[in-house]
Amino acid sequence: MTIAAPMPVSERSASARMTPPSRFGDKAFEWLTLGMALVVILMIFLIGWQLTRGSSLAIQKFGLRFLTTSTWDPVTEEFGALPFIYGTLVSSLIALLIAVPLSIATAIYLTELAPLWIRQPIVSLIEMLAAIPSVILGLWGIFVMIPWLRNYPFPLLKKLFGWTPFFTGPILGPSMLAGGIIIAIMILPIITSVSREILRSVPNLQREAAYALGATRWEVTRIAVLSYALKGLFGAVILGLGRALGETLAVTMVIGNTPQIAASLFKPGYTLASVIANEFTEATTEIYLQALVEIGLVLFGVTIAVNLLAQLLLRTMTTTSTTRAVQ
Repeated sequence: MTIAAPMPVSERSASARMTPPSRFGDKAFEWLTLGMALVVILMIFLIGWQLTRGSSLAIQKFGLRFLTTSTWDPVTEEFGALPFIYGTLVSSLIALLIAVPLSIATAIYLTELAPLWIRQPIVSLIEMLAAIPSVILGLWGIFVMIPWLRNYPFPLLKKLFGWTPFFTGPILGPSMLAGGIIIAIMILPIITSVSREILRSVPNLQREAAYALGATRWEVTRIAVLSYALKGLFGAVILGLGRALGETLAVTMVIGNTPQIAASLFKPGYTLASVIANEFTEATTEIYLQALVEIGLVLFGVTIAVNLLAQLLLRTMTTTSTTRAVQ
């Protein structure tokens, strides 16, 4: 039987002086990060509360009629936000239809196909496009883009698709379609950059496994890369949509700023952000000012609703993918 040697007196006194490790640092860090997360949520509620408070008179006077009528007449103090909601959603949809294919195709090329010597120059140019101020893009849209659209693409669209209600009527230049195009230019670098980072994060093991099974480069990109990164690409599109919904100055300069609902994309339009930027300094009466604040509240609500819908679609996509994987 072995008897353990007694611990020296100096070691016993040292161990007695030792205290158990403190968890104060871990708890402090946990509570600090929780507080920061709650601040973000609190800011959202405060913005909504302030907008509601600032438009209380307009809400009481117009009620839900504010969202369903098209009259915007400061002289008679009759206000309806439907043309602006329509213009915001349609211009954002046009921008997504143009920007999403271009952005994802560019990201795929830069990640999977482009030679190494050309990747960084293209990435730098895309980032440079994102750094251009919106007012500069707006001026370019007025003096360069709109005359070119009016002379070449718009007549061609009218000739090819004039039988549809979307490309009928006179070609004026400033229009809903021009507004959608300028928004597409502004959100293209955002979606491209985020999509590129998402595609770069796909493990090489995915590609190697597909090549080992005899897949071509296109099949590897489609099956191993895009299917793996689909959720992230959808998030990149939603990020671009958030920018599109709130874009103001460049859109204001090219969309025509006419509160109307028209099927033709050649007709001028108006957005929620544009009407606030255009008319806030002209609001001379209390009800006019509060109607504009309510426009801001509507834009705030539209942004939240679109993001919630996107999260719902994303969850549905994830559930469907998981079910297929199990099967």
